[in-house]
Amino acid sequence: MRATLAGAPVSFGVFELTPEGAETVSPDQLGEVLQTAGYRGVDLGPVGFLGRGDELRRRLRRFALPLAGGWVQLPFSDDEAFEASLPQLREALDVFADAAAEADGRLPLPTLADSGSFARQAAPGRGDEADPVADDAAARLYDNVGRAARLVREAGLEPTFHHHAGTFVESPDEIDAFLAHTDVGLTLDTGHLAIAGGDPVEAVRRWGERINHLHLKDVDLARLRAILAAGGGMREVWSGGAFVAFGQGDVDLPGVMSLIEQRDYDGWIVVEQDVLNGPDIAIDAFLARRAEDQHINRQALSPWI
Repeated sequence: MRATLAGAPVSFGVFELTPEGAETVSPDQLGEVLQTAGYRGVDLGPVGFLGRGDELRRRLRRFALPLAGGWVQLPFSDDEAFEASLPQLREALDVFADAAAEADGRLPLPTLADSGSFARQAAPGRGDEADPVADDAAARLYDNVGRAARLVREAGLEPTFHHHAGTFVESPDEIDAFLAHTDVGLTLDTGHLAIAGGDPVEAVRRWGERINHLHLKDVDLARLRAILAAGGGMREVWSGGAFVAFGQGDVDLPGVMSLIEQRDYDGWIVVEQDVLNGPDIAIDAFLARRAEDQHINRQALSPWI
């Protein structure tokens, strides 16, 4: 298989919902862990976390971790809000262009995602009940994804789209509709698909030709179901320990990877074990646990990559 394995800041508690004032792992600490564990790339995390311009390029070179991709969440179903968000997309594309200058063959993929709604974020996996998407809103979403994709391609990069719990592209049926109405490749996320009731192995069979980016997670389904049954939203999922090291959850990792291998997948595989650390975290102990998990995750994938 010609894939390249990357790690991600979200596995170290660093992403857009990291609590205000919480101590976080530094970008250099993250780079050291991933390099030592044998990863060959890194996801962007929040724009600016890994640096910009020369700082970003130096950090990627220092740890031999080219940029794999990065999260760009936009309100695709609302024309006015989408138009207002385009500077955010252009800013992210500038950072991708900085990183692409260090790429050796495999370019980063700007990872587009929908913003969803507060109602959907509060009821992950139950979007159709909490906030059904109207036909006109879906049409706006597909059109605006097309506009964003054109901007990405004009920047010399290829977009990918991340289905995500709490958004308007969450369930298998919503992913089917998205793929039928757009020409953008799919980021398959095994964890978010599980939240929405999907089967990651079946997803590779069903959408394999459109998958151009892969986010691998393992999920403790009993823990996930308990969080959702108690009324938890995505913040509770991220902080509640639902995403676990490979082999400690219920995702059929061998099944997913065997099918990916059969398809001779040629792209990034990003390991994500989303965690949301609190403001009172003991950062050294937290980093040690995150490092141990990422070594476990890397070893679990060694039969394939």
